[in-house]
Amino acid sequence: MSLTDVTDLHEEFDGDRLPPGQRETSKFPVLSKGGTPDWDPETWEFTVSGAVDDELAFSWEAFRDLPTETQRQDFHCVTGWSKFDCEFTGVPFATLAERAGVDDEAVHVMFSALDGYTTDLTLEECMREEVLFVYEYGGEPLAREHGGPLRVVTPHKYAYKGAKWVDSVEFLTDPERGYWEKRGYSDTANPWREQRYS
Repeated sequence: MSLTDVTDLHEEFDGDRLPPGQRETSKFPVLSKGGTPDWDPETWEFTVSGAVDDELAFSWEAFRDLPTETQRQDFHCVTGWSKFDCEFTGVPFATLAERAGVDDEAVHVMFSALDGYTTDLTLEECMREEVLFVYEYGGEPLAREHGGPLRVVTPHKYAYKGAKWVDSVEFLTDPERGYWEKRGYSDTANPWREQRYS
């Protein structure tokens, strides 16, 4: 499987690889709004709904059959740490969007997770090549504490925009705010502009 390196995306934002206010770490700290939720691969389902031509539902096996990419990305947490050269494998957001057929009026996307967490992004931000639904890290199944079986990665944003344990995505015709966004975190979350809080 080929590897796409997107660790230079900071150049697009006229910033250094390590965003301001961040420190590089070799560890992968665990931060979540609560505990790690249970999941059953026999009953787990991923859904795509909202302003689309075709609503979709995938079993775990069916989701794993979708086309995948492996990318080398950097990971920036809003709490001030960054981890470089993370190797993630998963399904590009654009792949699911194309299968569902996104309505012309859709402008926003809401991600929801097994633990009740939600986070939002504009449709334009979601369609970037580096936004993936990830189920492998470093060639191994994504650990539960890091969002396994499935999480979103958004290396152009702080990582709270990448939902752990994601199990649904909804295309919206009007913006809505997710869990942390409702609690004062930035809705734009650009690490190179230190958009941590609104």
